[in-house]
Amino acid sequence: MKITELETIPLRLPFAQPFKISQGARETLETLIVRVHTDEGIIGIGETQAWRRQGSAELLWSLVRTIKDHFEPLIAGRSPFDIGGILNTLNEALYNTLYAQAAVADALYDIAGKAVGLPVHKLFAGECRDRVRVGGLLAMKPTVGELMESAQSFYERGFRHFGLKIGIDPKQDLANVVALRERFGDRVVLRVDANGALTYDAALALLKKLEPYEIDVAEQPIAIWDLEGLASLCRATSIPIMADESVSTDHSLLEVIRRRAATVVQTKIAKNGGMYRVWRLWTLASAAGMRIYPGNHPSTSVATAAVAQLCAAWPGALMEGVFAVGVSGALGADIVTEPIVPVNGEIRVPSGPGLGVELDPDAIARYRIDR
Repeated sequence: MKITELETIPLRLPFAQPFKISQGARETLETLIVRVHTDEGIIGIGETQAWRRQGSAELLWSLVRTIKDHFEPLIAGRSPFDIGGILNTLNEALYNTLYAQAAVADALYDIAGKAVGLPVHKLFAGECRDRVRVGGLLAMKPTVGELMESAQSFYERGFRHFGLKIGIDPKQDLANVVALRERFGDRVVLRVDANGALTYDAALALLKKLEPYEIDVAEQPIAIWDLEGLASLCRATSIPIMADESVSTDHSLLEVIRRRAATVVQTKIAKNGGMYRVWRLWTLASAAGMRIYPGNHPSTSVATAAVAQLCAAWPGALMEGVFAVGVSGALGADIVTEPIVPVNGEIRVPSGPGLGVELDPDAIARYRIDR
């Protein structure tokens, strides 16, 4: 079997309502589907995003041109089973193109699974779980009351792990945490995420105020580059620190580990280059005694399925991550024939061959922006 073509499908999907974090608000998601074609008619799919936040400068069109102009000539004619070799070729040709590599890498795994009739998790390490509990992401709201409505909706749907966005107004952040604890008590696990927006002093002051409210972890409170600051926060507060945007490659994770700059790591399909490289990061993190938080940028069921497949194969403990944020209600549409939908706060791992999801042609036609 040989690769014949890399097909790119740029999409713009609506959020169900404006999605606000410390780095700004969005009403739409720009996501890219890649279909890898083979000479035997088997087609694999993968997803990445043009997220344009810390650690991501890609546009949809730059992703398309990277994949079509540079990646396709390099891997046309190669076996889709040569996943590690292909990714090494792509990385040597264009370093730091993890967002573009992610969709190609996952499409190769999708092909491999379809070729042998097995879900991707059985190609990694077998089936360690068939369901994965996920967290609900609480985006920023204008008032505490609106935030509580969102949290209550998640709670009624069976979610018991909340990721709360913070980082603009510390008084509002504290009020939100207090309100959540007063409403739900110890029935929920509460985590906070500043998306790297705070200065060191502001982060320390806020985390100290949040300490009495049993915060499970504080995600990326300060900028990507400030590993010394993250390490200092680890020593200065009782709230565990999670590195997200600071971790792109295995080298950056090794630096976080060396500096003891975090005790939790979040991975994302697009940010970290797809399932192949995310699995490597999980292995490093586990060896270092870090907790693993499976994440994603808001995405469709395609990237959600990719993380779910990894979770199914992982034999160790995993946190209840927000990798299903898109399909948990953040997005107003999906692009597969049978969308992944959380039930009672957990998702069932797709059991079909490959990623276990198939594109919906009508939805693709509705949301693609290159035609």
